[in-house]
Amino acid sequence: MAKETFEFQAETKQLLDLMVHSIYTNHEIFLRELISNASDAIDKLHYESLTNRDILEGDTAFEIHLTPDAHTLTISDNGLGMNKEDLVQNLGTIAKSGTKAFLEKLKEAQDSDSTDKDLIGQFGVGFYSAFMVADTVTVVTRKAGEKQAYKWESSGDGTYSLEECEKPKHGTTIILHLGKDFYGDKSEENYTDQMTISGLVKKYSDYIRYPITMDYVTKEKPKDADGKTIEDAPEEEKVETRTLNSMQPLWTRNKSDIKPEEYKDFFKHQFYEWEDPMEIFHTKAEGAVEYTALLFIPGSAPFNLYYTDYEAGLQLYSRHVFIMDKCKDLLPDYLRFVKGLVDSPDLSLNISRELLQQSRELKLIGRNLEKNILKTLARTLEKDRAKYEKFWAEYGKSLKIGVYSGMMTGENNVDKLKDLLLFMSSKDGKLCTLKEYVGRMKDGQQKIYFATGKDRAAIDAMPQMELLRDRDLEVLYMLDPVDEFAVQAIGEYDGKKFHSISQGDLDLDDDEYKEEKKKAEDLAKSNEDLLKDIKEVIGDKVADVRLSNRLKSGAVCLVADAAGPSIAMEQAFAAANNPMLKARRILEINPNHDLFGRLQTLHAAGKDSQDFKDYCKLLYDQALLLEGILPDDPAAFANKVAQMMAK
Repeated sequence: MAKETFEFQAETKQLLDLMVHSIYTNHEIFLRELISNASDAIDKLHYESLTNRDILEGDTAFEIHLTPDAHTLTISDNGLGMNKEDLVQNLGTIAKSGTKAFLEKLKEAQDSDSTDKDLIGQFGVGFYSAFMVADTVTVVTRKAGEKQAYKWESSGDGTYSLEECEKPKHGTTIILHLGKDFYGDKSEENYTDQMTISGLVKKYSDYIRYPITMDYVTKEKPKDADGKTIEDAPEEEKVETRTLNSMQPLWTRNKSDIKPEEYKDFFKHQFYEWEDPMEIFHTKAEGAVEYTALLFIPGSAPFNLYYTDYEAGLQLYSRHVFIMDKCKDLLPDYLRFVKGLVDSPDLSLNISRELLQQSRELKLIGRNLEKNILKTLARTLEKDRAKYEKFWAEYGKSLKIGVYSGMMTGENNVDKLKDLLLFMSSKDGKLCTLKEYVGRMKDGQQKIYFATGKDRAAIDAMPQMELLRDRDLEVLYMLDPVDEFAVQAIGEYDGKKFHSISQGDLDLDDDEYKEEKKKAEDLAKSNEDLLKDIKEVIGDKVADVRLSNRLKSGAVCLVADAAGPSIAMEQAFAAANNPMLKARRILEINPNHDLFGRLQTLHAAGKDSQDFKDYCKLLYDQALLLEGILPDDPAAFANKVAQMMAK
């Protein structure tokens, strides 16, 4: 048969150019595609040999061999191979898939249960990715069971040639005549470099089931009969064939056959970690969607976990072939710390074997993974408190963010996460769950009390704490800015509403409190002018000035109106350069403190006196400091204090 020239059937050079430059996101994908096609060809031969052993021609050592040369890269397999008709149908028409047709044939025979899920080349365009890096592609192939071999060649210009040739073994050899930008030490993408090739195989095709091999040439001096090196002899070249891929993914093995050390080593190698994982999830699922997941909670949170430059997401594989490194659509953002991979034959991929992001299968897998992780965390909290508290120290903030962010995005994460939250308690200085707090509430207590501050000492020093401490009422410490947002999103737990000790009325249900409240209200009426004039001096910095029934020894405190955001929430938004929330600040003064008597005296002497105004401003600044907020003018505050000390 003389060389014949054909035009690509039904496609043009412009369409080929569009595929090469638009469908694939980076050049290195070509090697994954060609290796995947070679694996498919071996799968096909293996299947055919089940009913026709002679088709193997005595060759049962399946492999995919890579040969980089000066300007070329060759990919060879001993799979089924192609005849002339196959070449015209599969390589002569873009998007004509031999593997896809093979699957259809198997389905028609109703004998595809164990095979169709393992053939990964479901699209016929993978071969054409070779033209991203090659000026010319040559294919030499012989179909198993047939004698005649054929040579197919194209420069991707809309035509290809076909001629008969010799090939001693069945299978396919693809020779890429690389473009000038893709070979040589000076090129950024050198696909003749053995280290580059080895790295790409490890990245994309490490778990292809057949060995992917490459020859390495070394030079060494010969040895004598006793095994000693002959020093004065010239060096001899030695060819060593090495297997580049591991072939069997760890996650495909039975969990009972995997040692803990193997999981740990895999985690460190696969995700560049130095510390053992805190938790391991190995799940295999069948049913509506089939997948295997191997997930890890790292031993320590990365320093940038809550920064925008942190890249969350799981690795994605389809039939053991690497598809995507950071798939963000599998787990919710509050589980962004989880690392791992998912391997599924049921993913919806596009023609370049890339993920269709919003597939139904992906969402179903994600929901199942989320449930499994949360179920494991709940079990750990119940069975191994110390281990869970270690987890909480590293990743608790993520769960609290999840509670709040779910409210913002319309997702109900509250029911999923509320029983996993921990807060430090005033009872014993230890972490407790909301269930534990409610379970030990005093008879008649209707609210879950909490206080916000930078640390435990700062909260303990708050004058508002005295009243609750005297009544032995437990208070939850909110030490992280997101804490209060989380409890506001929860709203209530087991019918008990959350209540900040620095917001609104404490509503304590005891006679002493009610009596003090009535006394403060009556005293406020008789001092109405004083309170009004204090408010006038401070101005619109406060919404109101009141006499307090929550203070014991403290002279003053700043609280927020119950109807609006708290002062802590206002400060959290301000720190994020987003002053959208403004608390309605209320200055409360202790009528039983000596300072209140001093205010009455100064006011009686004249509300316009400088001393009265200075006292009013100092009271407000003092209240700010107790909340951990700097006065508007720290220098003026310091000067006023110094002046009063000098009197």
